[in-house]
Amino acid sequence: KTCLQVQSGSVTWDLVVTGSGGAAAAAADGCLEKIDYSVVDVSDFYPGLYTDYCVGSDVFATVMAWNTDKYGEPGSPGAPSSWADFWDVKKFPGTRAYRANNVDGALEPALMADGVPPEKVYEVLATPEGKRRAINKIRELKPHIAVFWGSGAQQAQLMKDAEVDMSTGWNGRFDNAKKDGANVAYDWKTGIMDWEGYGIPKGAKNKDLGMKYIAEMMKPEYMAEFVKHITYGPTNTKAYENGLIADDLARSLPSHPDNAKHQLLLSQAWYAEFRTIAAEKYTEMMTE
Repeated sequence: KTCLQVQSGSVTWDLVVTGSGGAAAAAADGCLEKIDYSVVDVSDFYPGLYTDYCVGSDVFATVMAWNTDKYGEPGSPGAPSSWADFWDVKKFPGTRAYRANNVDGALEPALMADGVPPEKVYEVLATPEGKRRAINKIRELKPHIAVFWGSGAQQAQLMKDAEVDMSTGWNGRFDNAKKDGANVAYDWKTGIMDWEGYGIPKGAKNKDLGMKYIAEMMKPEYMAEFVKHITYGPTNTKAYENGLIADDLARSLPSHPDNAKHQLLLSQAWYAEFRTIAAEKYTEMMTE
């Protein structure tokens, strides 16, 4: 939608909040202003959580979640612990849910399930063969996917209602579902660490004011307040200091060092170059 405004020459937005993959694609299409880092301070940010065109506001993880009544708690005998387990319908019989309306974080699990090490995922996905491999792996699981989810709210509801036995989705949505009584768990070792952030549409009328707003929102005290409402972690490392976040809450967040070390960080470079063609192929598979 940002690019539609820019390309039409009628930009009415001064700020956008979007996922990192969408931001990468919009920037590659020339639809975002460059961030003025003389105004916006990212000196205490984790590496990889900001770009020339977008500044990370929070960190979430796409994870594999499961019904603990069926498979047990994390680490228990019989509990799944890898993307290969998500695909293994003989060892872990049951229904699955998978992403429907966006390719972000959808192809990476398929390659890891197919034996590609996390550090090689984007190298493989950069090739036509790698994209086909990922799509074919999802196609293989498709008969067992009972629901293709289209929103975070739907992820949570699927697990609360025990409508599916396993689902991909965002850690914070599953945490909220668990608070609401869902028998759900996930393992950080399946995490694909991603982030949402602020961008400014190209040609925004209040660009300077937008830049000042972004600078204000990057302060650690605001990020520490945000995590009280959903377990998405701060991008500013200072938010973890001086008791701003209670220790038990801090340790439940994707960007906490103990959790981040297990996860694959979503590649901005890959999404900037390949998101459009990957999305087309993913949609084709979905509509077969």
